[in-house]
Amino acid sequence: MQSSDHETPLTTDAERYRVVFAGVCALILSVGLARFAYTPMLPVMQQEAGMSPLIGGWLATFIYIGYTTGTLMAMLIKDPLRRYRLYRLCLILALASTLAMGFVTNAIVWMLLRFIGGLSGIAGMLLASGLVLNWLIRHRHRPRLGLHFTGAGLGIIVSGISVSLMGNWLSWEQQWIGLGLLGLLFFIPAWCWMPRPEVLPIGQTASHAPVAASSRRWLVLMAAAYFCAGCGYVVGATFIVDILEALPLLSGNGAWVWVIVGLAATPSTFLWDNVAHRIGQIPALLLAYGLQMLSMLLPAISDNLVVNLISAALWGGTFVGIVNLTLTLIGRRFPHNPSGAMAGLTLSYSVSQMVAPAMTGYVMMLTGQYQSALLTTTAVMAMGIALLLLTHWLEPEQQSVPAQA
Repeated sequence: MQSSDHETPLTTDAERYRVVFAGVCALILSVGLARFAYTPMLPVMQQEAGMSPLIGGWLATFIYIGYTTGTLMAMLIKDPLRRYRLYRLCLILALASTLAMGFVTNAIVWMLLRFIGGLSGIAGMLLASGLVLNWLIRHRHRPRLGLHFTGAGLGIIVSGISVSLMGNWLSWEQQWIGLGLLGLLFFIPAWCWMPRPEVLPIGQTASHAPVAASSRRWLVLMAAAYFCAGCGYVVGATFIVDILEALPLLSGNGAWVWVIVGLAATPSTFLWDNVAHRIGQIPALLLAYGLQMLSMLLPAISDNLVVNLISAALWGGTFVGIVNLTLTLIGRRFPHNPSGAMAGLTLSYSVSQMVAPAMTGYVMMLTGQYQSALLTTTAVMAMGIALLLLTHWLEPEQQSVPAQA
């Protein structure tokens, strides 16, 4: 059954853009600054704050643990208004945890703050995406999240450029404080312009009846495929920047490499929305998985600068697209509780972000090189493609809109 793409919207485009912009700002703050800024800040803190590689690795781990904890919280909270309050709380935590990094030098406190920063990431990635999608469907706008998820790529660009520019004249503590103050610019619209979720009276329905709920087997296969995508994401995030920075022409320019990734990620959501509109969500996901697999393979077989830059662009141009397509697909199949359904699937994605670094570390310990870890991840992404094909075979794609919120 078709969605509300061809119905007359109940609100103006200006209102739609304001709601989506609130979601974009939530992503820039909670993901781009509170979570992703640690990537370009890591070498700065190692050089200026004397952070050891061990502590740096533990801080990254606590980010993933925090995000997984937040995902569990979002999955367990069913009430839309409580999820909205959690969204606002996470915005505060994102701002506070980023700012506080500049005021402490204790490694244990850093771990706590990175845990909070990771947890706050659900504000933009899960809660805002569910709120925005629900609002779009309820007001008869096209139920697409491509514009919303540009916030992830923009967040990478904002954090990368900010660290690159501030590094020339501010200490590491001042850079964290600067990132926190910058976050205020995104906090205000994310707080003020995200509408409360509407709750319809019992019995009130929309103009379309929902399709049947997806089968348990379909969900299990989809979660397993998304687990594979999470491996591709976290291994790419771990290795792509390091690989490029190790090349002579890019030595010491890791933050700018991060900007390249963000520049590829930002417009990719529009591209994947259009691809999905033409060929379907699952076929678009198959293409995105294939390209992300290629982004893992290229640096494993070549140290050519151009080839590796293409790899970084492919990774940046696919990981946000995969999240966008997957969460949109799940949100439209479970329109009564999109945030909860998204959180359930994202839990699989989050677990992979804790398992994959350990897996790749073990492979590197055995082989002594990153190429083997990248090849292993390439194989995992191939498994993800096979699982997606099974989901497509098990239950042909269909779209839905809610009977009630």
